[in-house]
Amino acid sequence: MNGSLMIGHVAGVPLRLHWSAPLLVLVLSIGLGGSVLPAWAPGHSASAYRLWAIAGALLLTASLIAHEGGHALVARRSRIAVKDVTVFALGGVTRMASPTTARSQGLVAAAGPAISLVLGGLCLGGSFLARDVLHWPLPGGVLAWGGWTNIVLAAFNLLPAAPLDGGRVLQALIWRVRGDRERAARASGRCGQVAGTVMAAGGLFRFLHGTGAGLWLGLIGLFVMAVASAEIRRAQLLESLRGLRVAEAMRPVITGQEWQSVDRFLAETARHAGDQPVIPVTDLDGRPTGYVTVPVLRAVPDARRPATRVRDVAVPLERCVLARPDEMLTDLLERAAMSRAGPVLVVDHHHVVGVVTGADLAGAGGRHSDPRGRPPPDARAGHGR
Repeated sequence: MNGSLMIGHVAGVPLRLHWSAPLLVLVLSIGLGGSVLPAWAPGHSASAYRLWAIAGALLLTASLIAHEGGHALVARRSRIAVKDVTVFALGGVTRMASPTTARSQGLVAAAGPAISLVLGGLCLGGSFLARDVLHWPLPGGVLAWGGWTNIVLAAFNLLPAAPLDGGRVLQALIWRVRGDRERAARASGRCGQVAGTVMAAGGLFRFLHGTGAGLWLGLIGLFVMAVASAEIRRAQLLESLRGLRVAEAMRPVITGQEWQSVDRFLAETARHAGDQPVIPVTDLDGRPTGYVTVPVLRAVPDARRPATRVRDVAVPLERCVLARPDEMLTDLLERAAMSRAGPVLVVDHHHVVGVVTGADLAGAGGRHSDPRGRPPPDARAGHGR
């Protein structure tokens, strides 16, 4: 997620904090210190309520991290690659590769709510000990609030609507019964669109009637709607690309040499590349070393272009997604989702033979879905199979 800073690791994967995460702590602190704690533990100073409210907000943030860490831990044990865990203003998200079986998807999805339920029980038990045995009302109130909030978080996440955990469980069940992962993803995504619409409308209604928490619910609903819609589009794209290889979607490219000066590259190579989205660059042996774009080259000041080499402004190869011509497009799409966004360089025998962009994937999927747009079987067989 853009705007995130890595602050450590959880369950062996990078833990990132989004710039909006402090907003989550602030909102929780205001609500907890302003109304909940004074009602549950009256008779204390405003500064005491503020202090314990911050502690409660941090406790819930740690609970969110543990929730996402449960997903990451089970995913790793299921041999699913996990990229990172990010905490942001609306909660947390774990980025990982797609599960390969319905069982693994269901287990990974259920792990988060299970962790939240366990934490909820522990907090409620700690609250009883603090309030009724040790007679510490404020710590007991914070633990009680944390316990019930974790239980509500688990229940909310188990709603059968993607991208919530319950939507993932629903997707796993449909996948198991129907045997079609993309069809299951579309079904859970549509449930997510409905649930997100209801949450957004309900949040707006509450906000207009003077309940500040309604704004938060509305934002969550909009987030659920957006992600659910994106997942439906992704499932449709994956379905349309079944059986296609990279060679059937890639576009041929003009390549250039990394050692050329920027002014010479613009005058020669870029002029022949036309509307090519990126221009792969190679070393003296013709092996790819990265790519450049014309806008980046033109951004170099005129006075510096003769002395600036293309390699100085190129995106290096280690930041590129590479593919083989005979690789399945669905496999490429799954792999690219775990990498940085950008075009895919198609490499055959250490030489760039083409690139694949999002537009190329959409075009290939459209042709494959429409029988009139499919090439004859003999033509398809000649593309690097």
